[in-house]
Amino acid sequence: MTHWHTLRSAFRALIAVSALGLGTTDAASQATPSPSGCVTCHLTLPDSALAGPARAYQDDVHAAKGFGCVDCHGGDPTRNDLSAKAPGRGYIGRPAGRQILQACGRCHSDAAFMRRFNPTLRVDQVTEYSSSVHGQRLLKGDPKVATCSSCHPAHQILPPGDTRSSVNPLNVAQTCGQCHASAEYMQSYGIATDQFDGYRKSVHWRALSEGGDRSAPTCNDCHGNHGAAPPGVASVANVCGQCHSVMAEYYANSRHAAAFEEMAVAGCVGCHSNHEVAVPTDTALSVAEGSICGQCHSEGDDGALMAAAMRGAIDSLHRGIFTAESLLTVAERAGMEVSQAQFELESATSALLQARAAIHTFEPDSVNQHAGAGWEIATAAISRGHAALENLRFRRVGLGISTGIILLLIFGLVLKIRQIEAAGTADAGTPSTTGGRE
Repeated sequence: MTHWHTLRSAFRALIAVSALGLGTTDAASQATPSPSGCVTCHLTLPDSALAGPARAYQDDVHAAKGFGCVDCHGGDPTRNDLSAKAPGRGYIGRPAGRQILQACGRCHSDAAFMRRFNPTLRVDQVTEYSSSVHGQRLLKGDPKVATCSSCHPAHQILPPGDTRSSVNPLNVAQTCGQCHASAEYMQSYGIATDQFDGYRKSVHWRALSEGGDRSAPTCNDCHGNHGAAPPGVASVANVCGQCHSVMAEYYANSRHAAAFEEMAVAGCVGCHSNHEVAVPTDTALSVAEGSICGQCHSEGDDGALMAAAMRGAIDSLHRGIFTAESLLTVAERAGMEVSQAQFELESATSALLQARAAIHTFEPDSVNQHAGAGWEIATAAISRGHAALENLRFRRVGLGISTGIILLLIFGLVLKIRQIEAAGTADAGTPSTTGGRE
């Protein structure tokens, strides 16, 4: 009777929960993990479609917490035969659409219940989903849109930190691409399907997959996960600004922000693309064919002149830093003490980064301000590098002279020794004048 009461309470919650606006229910708070004999039978079935889920579920996070089949599929938990699936016993064979939201939301929308298993897990996922493009289309009766199990495969839900998980940062793009990279599946929506391929070429993907930077963005970082939606024209800069805050602030106060909005150009995307974001280079500040600025500006107009001015300031600082680094490296390898100058030169490199960020003001004066400060540091480092090399040359000249003097002294000493030896030999060979007179 206890099990039946628990099951009955759970399914009262399912009935009480609305299609998307799932809230906290007392029944969910009372629910407890239920063991099931379903797995024992399903593992013996020859049909992989029936045996596979039971096999995969052994590693599922819910299985680790003690949840069984009936906790999601319903049925009579007191029976291990097919009568558990009899009509009237609350059995759900394969939930779909709103049923999935109800089944998942029964627990995941109940803070009191979730606190017993994972207090850090959010309980607003279903509410967020109702605001997403997916949720809104589901409400309108679209059966193809993504629901919980589309991204969190039923029976194989793993912690996000597990590299096998469908929502591990390395796998999120692949998970979204199951639908969004399929031209056939997305045909009825009129949505491009090149996002996945573009993202795999981007600097973000390289940072994530090759650089091991788990903070590098993937699909859900820009679009959201449960509340997934394409950012509007006016909100793209805010999305990018979550990470690139300095550039976003510069851009928000720039002349291009208003111009792009008027032209319905989506902020950052207008210059950097969205999914296939490439590593920006200084050559972008040009109106040459294929350049970014050249998309809107032409040779001789105000935009082209500003781009050239900003590029000139940055190139000058870059050359200064390169020259200083080269001189100091040569001096260091020769044994000269230049560590302080090298340390100070790092500030010039920081100024170069700031100057590049200031490009988003689209004002040469702003770029020049940072580039000028960096140039002063670079020229000081160049002077110290020259001084170190001059000191090295002075030391080498002094060492050469000292070595020459020492060699001359040694040579003179050798000659003197030979003279003394020669004189001694001559004295030994001279006959005595007193012998024979005695």
